[in-house]
Amino acid sequence: MYGADWCGDCRRSKALLDRRGVQYDYIDLEAVADAADRAKAISGRTRIPVVVFPDGTHVTEPSDAELASKLDDAMAA
Repeated sequence: MYGADWCGDCRRSKALLDRRGVQYDYIDLEAVADAADRAKAISGRTRIPVVVFPDGTHVTEPSDAELASKLDDAMAA
């Protein structure tokens, strides 16, 4: 997950991942020099969070419902 501590959507998505016990790597755009460029290369946008799944798919700035649905799909696969 690419995000930033100041981003409310990032905090919300992190909280959902934590509540569901999902293991993930958090890449802080403020702390990692090229993280913003990598997130933009993945999503084609400058919006965060960008959540990347093991199958290579991603969601950008997802609602809780969208992220939960994607997690359910990923776990069912």
